[in-house]
Amino acid sequence: MSARPLLYSFRRCPYAMRARMAIAVSRVNVELREVVLRDKPQELHEASPKATVPVLVDGARVLDESLDIMRWALAHNDPELWLDHVDEELIVTNDGPFKHHLDRYKYPSRYDLPDGIANRDAALAHLELLNERVVNGGYLGPGRPAFTDIALFPFVRQFAATDPNWFDALPLPDLKRWLENLVTSPLFRAIMTRYPQWRTGDPPTYFP
Repeated sequence: MSARPLLYSFRRCPYAMRARMAIAVSRVNVELREVVLRDKPQELHEASPKATVPVLVDGARVLDESLDIMRWALAHNDPELWLDHVDEELIVTNDGPFKHHLDRYKYPSRYDLPDGIANRDAALAHLELLNERVVNGGYLGPGRPAFTDIALFPFVRQFAATDPNWFDALPLPDLKRWLENLVTSPLFRAIMTRYPQWRTGDPPTYFP
């Protein structure tokens, strides 16, 4: 077994993004195993029957929820005090109703829908709320990125990228500024490095 914790990840998964961002900011070193979702390694299935990313294996402990991985990393080291701002209500709304509408907006055919317009419009209330929350300090926390920002950001990014022209026309200037600041941050750029698919027997890749 690796001397370091193992992280099974997929570069473009929003859940994996927020886990990698927390690990990167905590500076806890892990062995990264990049997964291709259509060709998941047996080791991932053995670690977690869900076989969804991200999954963190730390000795006998297995975490297969991204928020738990974020908390695990920050419990080791929280140099930017992300845990000072954890808005559970916003996170529950993001991971519940907003994600429900996002999936159906982005992938309507998966849900036997002719299009995702109704779900796109239903998600607007959440975006409007976020726009109101970031108006003063520029972030959802005390004037700097924190746990809540990073937990929500990859999903808002995915929503915005589904139809950029439509999103750009929305009257949500503060939310757009918040999104742009996070997308262009050195932290986000660092965690979006491309890694080859991990296969059994490959030499380890360490992250960050």
